[in-house]
Amino acid sequence: MNKIWIIGAGPMAQDYIKVLEGLDKDYLTVGRGEASAKVARELSSKEVITGGIENFLATKPTCVTHAIIATPVQDLAHCSELLMDYGVKHILVEKPAGVDEQEITQLTEKSTLTHVSLLLAYNRRFYASTLKAEEMIEADGGVTSTHFEFTEWSHVIEKLDKPEAVFQKWFLGNSTHVVDMAFHLAGTPKELSAYTKGSVAWHDAASVFVGSGITTKDALFSYHANWEAPGRWQIEVLTKKHRYVFKPMEELKIIKIGSVKEEMVDIDYTLDKDYKPGLYKQTEAFLHNDFSKHCSIEEQQNKMQYYYTMANYK
Repeated sequence: MNKIWIIGAGPMAQDYIKVLEGLDKDYLTVGRGEASAKVARELSSKEVITGGIENFLATKPTCVTHAIIATPVQDLAHCSELLMDYGVKHILVEKPAGVDEQEITQLTEKSTLTHVSLLLAYNRRFYASTLKAEEMIEADGGVTSTHFEFTEWSHVIEKLDKPEAVFQKWFLGNSTHVVDMAFHLAGTPKELSAYTKGSVAWHDAASVFVGSGITTKDALFSYHANWEAPGRWQIEVLTKKHRYVFKPMEELKIIKIGSVKEEMVDIDYTLDKDYKPGLYKQTEAFLHNDFSKHCSIEEQQNKMQYYYTMANYK
């Protein structure tokens, strides 16, 4: 494989640098400002340049086959379009790929026109806990139901330095970390009933979210989130033999039929401890063109109708 591009030099890009170092890959990091680039250089054995993606592409560098986009949310779609237009054929872009449904739709259309594999980096699909649960769930005969919670800590979020557009679509940009993992395990909704109420200063659409439905795997699902109350992210997946508990989501516990005791599942968590959880396996699969577990931009667009309903977006 030729050189890989990392677009962005901030904290998320730095996590990818650690992974590519661990995988012993040749890569180039393209950042914007000097402050983040300085930190990236301390982690990297490869070149880190500044000035942004537009200036970089203006130098007409030799096109690569694989690129990773790890910029702030508001820049993800623009960077993806620039790379697709430049000829990069395999792109791993941080979630949610765009700030709203319009950007997601535009990216889907462009990826089809340019024949680009545009994949979203929902790294929780690649947690050691998730991969092990998938094996065990299949052995159990499949999912029968699931419940998940995506409560956000409003008192923390309101202090963040983010654009208004990102705050107003916070469910899409952040809560789908949980929702995508739940639907990845239990199936995409085919029926959905959603209820919302309230709001917070930084998110007008709603602050309390409750709903249920049926997935494409004929599993029943329910969810609850209250951004004005205490809580945490969590997922529970049920089969005829076990209850799989992701709380925290990086760990897997099970409750066996006939018991109420939570038991830790024996899993090798080494990669999820040495690197940002899920990132090593996610990146490794991407670089080997194994996209079977990744969320494609087409899948993301198809889920927009459910995400917008759940979040009360118009």
